[in-house]
Amino acid sequence: MINIEVNGKQVSAEKDDTILTALRSEGIKVPTFCHIEGLKPTGACRMCVVEVEGYPGLIPSCSYPVQEGMKIFPNSQRVVNARKTILELLLANHPDDCLYCVRNSNCELRLMAAELNVDYRRYFGKPNEYKKDTSSPSISRDPAKCILCGKCVRVCEEIQGVSAIDFINRGSKAEIGTAFNQGLNVSSCINCGQCIMVCPTGALTETSSINPVLQAIANPDLHVVVQHAPSVSVTLGEEFNLPVGDDVEGKMTTALRQIGFDKVFETAFSADLTVMEEASEFAYRLNNNGKLPMMTSCSPGWIKYVEQSYPEFIPNLSSCKSPQQMLGAVIKSYYAESNNIPQEKIYSVAIMPCTAKKFEADREEMSYNGIQDIDAVLTTRELATMIKMKGIEFDNLATDKADSPFGEQSGAGKIFGTSGGVMEAALRTAYKLITNTELQQLDINEVRGMKDLKIVKININGQEFGFAVVNGLGNAKNLLEEIKNGRDDIHFIEVMTCPGGCIAGGGQPLHTNKAKVIERMKALYSIDKEVKIRKAHDNPSVCYLYEHYLGESLGHKSHELLHTKYSERKVLK
Repeated sequence: MINIEVNGKQVSAEKDDTILTALRSEGIKVPTFCHIEGLKPTGACRMCVVEVEGYPGLIPSCSYPVQEGMKIFPNSQRVVNARKTILELLLANHPDDCLYCVRNSNCELRLMAAELNVDYRRYFGKPNEYKKDTSSPSISRDPAKCILCGKCVRVCEEIQGVSAIDFINRGSKAEIGTAFNQGLNVSSCINCGQCIMVCPTGALTETSSINPVLQAIANPDLHVVVQHAPSVSVTLGEEFNLPVGDDVEGKMTTALRQIGFDKVFETAFSADLTVMEEASEFAYRLNNNGKLPMMTSCSPGWIKYVEQSYPEFIPNLSSCKSPQQMLGAVIKSYYAESNNIPQEKIYSVAIMPCTAKKFEADREEMSYNGIQDIDAVLTTRELATMIKMKGIEFDNLATDKADSPFGEQSGAGKIFGTSGGVMEAALRTAYKLITNTELQQLDINEVRGMKDLKIVKININGQEFGFAVVNGLGNAKNLLEEIKNGRDDIHFIEVMTCPGGCIAGGGQPLHTNKAKVIERMKALYSIDKEVKIRKAHDNPSVCYLYEHYLGESLGHKSHELLHTKYSERKVLK
């Protein structure tokens, strides 16, 4: 331990702590725009400067290690003045459209200006004249609002391993952009939205679908249905200041009906459907010398990454559509036929934790009879905005249940929202299909948690098989390289694009951190533990759908509706 002094008070710090870490562990707030927990500091924004006795200049606390006997003054007047000047310079050419900015209520730049009492413009710079990039179906960029903190670049490169954006130009002309400064739609961007989660301003936002959805609801000729993903119910409450991990599924269903949706369905139902198809596909590959290791296909960011960076692994991808797309296809086929509603009269909306789901819904491959499976995707944040727009007092809502036949779910379908959940859910059913006996231990703890790579070996019919879970896209590259170099002890791989899984997706509440992700994980596993039905193949509504419409798993009808194909994708690099 190292002894330091903070504002005249003796404090102990760990040997390898930075000043910032030591101060925050003592509950002292130190502002920063560029710092990302877990990554090496850059000291780029200088907002975290502190005064240290005996040092001639102010010290960037995020990158300077603590030293024995340091006397630190984190908020002296000299420090406050320096931070205020930095902020005023950032605001010199920043747009003054806060009233119309999607981040107006939680913009870190605006909140910092208020905290530091910046109440007038002291410096005047030439306004930025960058053009907005709205080419992507998932993410919109407004470079004029960028403060060059670099967090989006670091997340894209160091955590996700994609490097779709970087600093371009120099000096006062520096900006963040894509290769050749083209649109995101032709870049290597995988639409995950993790850049949005760390952006302190409105420079990066999801491409909004709120207005098209409201217009559809207002159209009397349309039958508007909505589905919501498993993870949304344990994150939406945070937008209304409810405790992290609170399951608000019942309130959310009520809110969706009050907004005006004709039917409310559970994506967890089609997560069970995905398990049935994916487990059957894995069993088929095992028994027929199919391409192994099989890789999950639920995460659209991961799919695009394989298509553009590792096309040689496309045959390894499961042909299953994601739960979002499966339910969309079933709604516009079985549901439409059962209720005598023309396909073109159904407007199908999905509430998702993921910005990449907007891209996925827009793919040509995701259609049935030439009609897109899903018409619009809203993020968790967009749903919260709609609830507030409609004047709904979310805290006071009564709870309600989703509509049949797509309102019944198993615990397996619910844990799809967390890293390892897809694998655990699939194994519960795959074991049954392969051995004709039930898996006795349903809780597969080896694939749970926040580790980068989680592996479990399971004996099936006397043979050991390896099952891997990759937490976050950046870690997937390492495993893919190992497989290319000859690793052969893994037979089934789950990859979630976002670290932590869907509960930490790019469409979730902002200011998500590891502690919140863990609480959300606990909430989903708690739901799974408490429900009566914990295996997809025990979901009676799923069994009914197969018996009366789809036929058998991997059959002709299920292939037509629930499966797709992927192909190599060229991007600008």
